[in-house]
Amino acid sequence: MRFLRRQGVLCRTCGLAVARGMQADTLVQGWWGPLSMLITPFVLLLNAGELSRIRKLPPPATAAWRPPLDPGRPVLRRPAGLVALVPLLALAGLVLAVPVLIVIGMAVDSGGNGHVTLKPGSCARNEADWPQQDLRPADCGSPGAQFRVYWPDGPACEPGDYDAYPEYSEDGGLSLCLHPVKKAKN
Repeated sequence: MRFLRRQGVLCRTCGLAVARGMQADTLVQGWWGPLSMLITPFVLLLNAGELSRIRKLPPPATAAWRPPLDPGRPVLRRPAGLVALVPLLALAGLVLAVPVLIVIGMAVDSGGNGHVTLKPGSCARNEADWPQQDLRPADCGSPGAQFRVYWPDGPACEPGDYDAYPEYSEDGGLSLCLHPVKKAKN
């Protein structure tokens, strides 16, 4: 990594030629170091600011002892600009990937805890051994239904009923009660 600076008294045409050349070099050569990958975008922005300042200079008023430099094509119309699209697009993809992955993660884990939501009046089954809870909704008429879900009338569930972890309620804060469903005998 190295920093170059060109100073001098330049007309607008010569200033554009020098600045475009340096910007094109930065676009191609500025990415090839661990710190350079982080610093190059800022250098490119600083150079763009200088290019803007140079464009505001007045055109050369008189002929000089030598002709002005050819400013050439704008930076992004040069081969260096096309080569620079690869790291620039990769950097943009990385910057955009982080929020997109966060949104996808929140959508997949909408409950924030991996648990399903149980509603009072529905039925559930426990896929784990008590006291562990891995509750899943179940059709109340199916043989897999083990519990009827209800809101407690007071501070605790009725005797013989189970407390569901708060994560299974809609608000994630209040515990629901699980009343064992009686199985019909054959």
